[in-house]
Amino acid sequence: MLPYTAYLRVYQPIDSFPPSDRGYWEAYAASSDRPRRINALAAEHDESLTRILSDPPAVAPFEESGDAYLRRVNERLYVCPWQTRLRSWQAFGEFSGATPAVLSDAFIPACEAERAEEDYRAWREAGSRVWPGIKSSNWTVPLAWFIPFEDQERCLVLSTDTTRTLLYLTRVSFAQRRLVHTIATLREKVGDPAVALPAERLLAWTERAAPAGSLLELDYGGLPHLLSDEHLSADRSVAEVSEAVEALASGDTERAMRLRRRLTHRWKSVRALERAN
Repeated sequence: MLPYTAYLRVYQPIDSFPPSDRGYWEAYAASSDRPRRINALAAEHDESLTRILSDPPAVAPFEESGDAYLRRVNERLYVCPWQTRLRSWQAFGEFSGATPAVLSDAFIPACEAERAEEDYRAWREAGSRVWPGIKSSNWTVPLAWFIPFEDQERCLVLSTDTTRTLLYLTRVSFAQRRLVHTIATLREKVGDPAVALPAERLLAWTERAAPAGSLLELDYGGLPHLLSDEHLSADRSVAEVSEAVEALASGDTERAMRLRRRLTHRWKSVRALERAN
């Protein structure tokens, strides 16, 4: 079973990689053994599950993953490395920071936690400046994630088998332009500076993680396996966020708030399924 997790992914153009990495990813793309797009998310999940269920459970793999999500647009190859080790280190850091030690020790033995922290520290001290190109969110899609996209960039695939997908794909340059516009609107029209923070952080992430010419993808991931065809077909969250921003920019605060309440209610109802029987 796939986790009910949504993803933001940066796909870098193949020529943005150093020559040695470029050669590796070109050979990887041509390989018949790599996980195909339709199975890649499940393969990544299975790998993580195996690591967590080992004795003792491993916070992160000993080596960085050699796998990636791939896209071809206009005959050009784009690559989104899994970066499993880096993402695991960072996820564990967030988990440890938000969880009392007495509880975190029940999940991860102290010796394994120390090993992960030391490995991550050594990686940083070695001068590594790689930013994770994948963000994940369990049981919901944060509202700020809809800002970088437009409704016409939507792709919905529903079938009776395991193929259930809702995603958006855009160029990072377009995404950044939309984020900048939204941030400026929120700063001008809303008195609380905190309201713009999620969009500001997302913009900063794209500036760090996305070389020129990159693509940005919003993938509902495992959520379509939780939601009905009717729910997914009716979900126009990107369009509603865009409409709310434009309503706010034009001074129609009432309409902007009405759209925000609709969005918040929709995603709270999805999040509530986490605790449903």
